[in-house]
Amino acid sequence: MTAAPLIPTLESQRLILRPFRQADFEPMAVFFADPVSAYYGGPCGREDAWRKFAVYSGHWLLRGYGPWALEEKTTGAFVGLTGLWYPEGWFEPEITWALVPGQHGKGFATEGARRALRSAYEDFGWATAVSVVSVHNAASQAVAQRMGATMERDISYRHGPALVYRHAGLAALSGTE
Repeated sequence: MTAAPLIPTLESQRLILRPFRQADFEPMAVFFADPVSAYYGGPCGREDAWRKFAVYSGHWLLRGYGPWALEEKTTGAFVGLTGLWYPEGWFEPEITWALVPGQHGKGFATEGARRALRSAYEDFGWATAVSVVSVHNAASQAVAQRMGATMERDISYRHGPALVYRHAGLAALSGTE
């Protein structure tokens, strides 16, 4: 039997990046029921939302890295997810993010994804990373751009046409958190 990996807890100015908890499922079920989840394979019902939610913890077990739950430091509220993503069949390791309804427009996606990207480079030895963003998701395109990523190419993926953003290397990240 393989031991479960220790999922590190990270911090940024306003967020705690931590392992997912059972209590995080309710806001994630709301997320996956909302049309905004179309970029994450939704909308869907609770049973499918549970399967998608469980994949985040499973990714850590199988790859040794994965997405974190985002918790706002001052309130303890679960606000979404960010992290390292490289499922089977995917073309390259990715930095991903998503916020639950009611948490958009506060800078949480950018702040959390920057911290995750730094961890990818410093803690997990990644040399490069991308983020794949739907051509219809202007908010996430803006996050990638605020992170300093450059749009590299168009692709077609299971959720429709998307843009591949290439993130800057570790040296370019200093002073961005």
